[in-house]
Amino acid sequence: MATLPNPLPRLASDPSGRSLGLQLPPGRLIDGCDDSSDGPVLWHAEHAAAPGNWTALGGRATRAGLLPVLVDVGGGQGGPEKWELMPGEASYPGDHDAEDVLADFWEPTEEDEGDWDDETAELLAPFGPDWPGLAPSPALTMDPAACAAQVADLLTDGSASWPEKAHLALVPARRSADLPAALGWPGPLNHTDDVARLCAVLRSWEDRFGIRVVALGFDLLAVSVAAPPTTAVEAEAVAAEHFAFCPDNITQGPGSLREYARELVGARVWHFWWD
Repeated sequence: MATLPNPLPRLASDPSGRSLGLQLPPGRLIDGCDDSSDGPVLWHAEHAAAPGNWTALGGRATRAGLLPVLVDVGGGQGGPEKWELMPGEASYPGDHDAEDVLADFWEPTEEDEGDWDDETAELLAPFGPDWPGLAPSPALTMDPAACAAQVADLLTDGSASWPEKAHLALVPARRSADLPAALGWPGPLNHTDDVARLCAVLRSWEDRFGIRVVALGFDLLAVSVAAPPTTAVEAEAVAAEHFAFCPDNITQGPGSLREYARELVGARVWHFWWD
């Protein structure tokens, strides 16, 4: 994974972040579990995030080379210090093509003609065994940065079932889509052993749907969506990408792509979970 200069080590001697132009609350630095990282890979606040925190810190942090993300320090797996973050295991997202990645994840269902049975056809209707291609880009209906801040506020106002305990974190990364790879986040390990492949898809979603990575848990991801699909047909095309990206969303959720697509129309946040 190609890396930027890492400002986080400076916080060890300057916890307030003043030398970076920041005013940080009390927090902690988290190291990766491999030897590849240049110092800590993540800082997160000691106290739970509240509405307004993202906006108050996010802009200044970005100028310092750090991107905001909410991390769930609750749940059975604990916080990011227990996630076995291994940035050295991730490749560079820019080395992968989003459509190739999605097609590869879709196509195992067609390796053997017998795999595409009536149950699979019902699950993935209206699509067949051939990868249907990328969904078209709807028009932006909100500024992506403003949408991310709005979603962050919704996830920290006490009304969301997840994250259980959201704390604001900062990660050195080039763009929001690269955050999982910059951390070496193992959340989708049962789906792919190189999270950068999924980051390539997130980059494509940044370009087409104005997404931003807003929250990470042990195996959960939430992104804000500035240009959600507005019709059933558009949503079904997006749902096909979601199935390739995270099959558990459909197979352990609504049970069919069409039912799942209904949830995407106009949705400002997409959630993903890998079993």
